[in-house]
Amino acid sequence: MMRKLLATAAVAVSTLVLSGVAYAADYNWTFQTSETAGEPGFVNKQKWAETVKALSGGRIEIEIVPIGAVVPHTDTLEAVGGGILQGHLTDPSYFAGKDPAFAMMGNLVGAWSDPFELLGFMQSGGGHELYSELVEPYGVHFIGAAATEPEAFVSSKPIRTVEDLKGIKLRAPEGMVYEIFSKAGASPVALPGSEVFTALDKGVVDAADYTVFATNQAQGMNDIAHYPLYPGFHSLPLIDISMTKSIWDELPDDLKAILDASVDAFIFQHVYSVRKLDAEAVAKAKANPEIEIINWSGDERAKFRRIAQQEWETWAGKTAMTQRYYDAVVAYLKGRNLL
Repeated sequence: MMRKLLATAAVAVSTLVLSGVAYAADYNWTFQTSETAGEPGFVNKQKWAETVKALSGGRIEIEIVPIGAVVPHTDTLEAVGGGILQGHLTDPSYFAGKDPAFAMMGNLVGAWSDPFELLGFMQSGGGHELYSELVEPYGVHFIGAAATEPEAFVSSKPIRTVEDLKGIKLRAPEGMVYEIFSKAGASPVALPGSEVFTALDKGVVDAADYTVFATNQAQGMNDIAHYPLYPGFHSLPLIDISMTKSIWDELPDDLKAILDASVDAFIFQHVYSVRKLDAEAVAKAKANPEIEIINWSGDERAKFRRIAQQEWETWAGKTAMTQRYYDAVVAYLKGRNLL
């Protein structure tokens, strides 16, 4: 269905171009992201906006702005609901202070080994419906979910097993991931992403939960912390693509369909572009004899996942929504032998 709609829209756009018909944008929106300008994720989101413009025949123009450009990253939910922003492409974990369900839905640590496992749950396991229900009271319409590759792990000390996490000072965001690493024996330190490099360089932390391998490599993280863990074993955050509900409600059906289809297209473009960048970065890191890339065994990943699952249960009891999300995720994972 998605391919058919994209093909139909592309033909329509080509027809307009060939006939010389040009339309001024009917809608001009600003969407804020959770990346700084120039990061691979930010560039891919700009490409998504270009796709929306092309498929809509120029009727929708979206300006993509970096993290903090209009409001702090923790405030985009209210800004989108109130129309200060018309949309965002962000990690829902940033809203965990508003509702613990955002932490679970944004990044269920230890649950997913591949982005398409998470996206499968969102599409066919009830995730989309639950998240839509969660954000609607904020005046936000959830268009759809995307995801990135599993995040790598940077470390200045070799961490080959769960046991090796004991006593490790590691940067982790507050919330579920912080608690899980604490239960695993590490000593988490809450630091903003902007301070990770300096903290590693000065020995304030030994390791960091940060982002994907390609970005870690590009920022020089692996050059100061020589024992990266890859592929990632812990974190695979959701990308929430949402917009102001009152604007969505007034859109014609064809533009709603185009926005829905554009998210499907973005999923593949984003995942595979990051996957390619990761592969190139891994090859570059392997060429450096000082860097040792550590890949945890299946047994060690299972040990970490069992620790994470105990924390999932704790968070499930926080609200009715966290319990519903927990029940849906566990049923999905069990049904596909992923638990």
